[in-house]
Amino acid sequence: MGAIERNGYRFEPEYSVIEQNGAIHVYNKGQFVEEVKFSFSGKYPELNQIEQLINEYCEQHGI
Repeated sequence: MGAIERNGYRFEPEYSVIEQNGAIHVYNKGQFVEEVKFSFSGKYPELNQIEQLINEYCEQHGI
């Protein structure tokens, strides 16, 4: 799963299948902004779940 870019922000997801959790690292102009944590079930998080988290983040932060 690669990085997603929106309006100058870069969202880099990573996850652990063993622990069933993950995080999306948020960058703005190459600078780390914050980490958005999430959990999932199954072999990997669904792309729709990650896109939804990014959409919510963008809405909450006016991006």
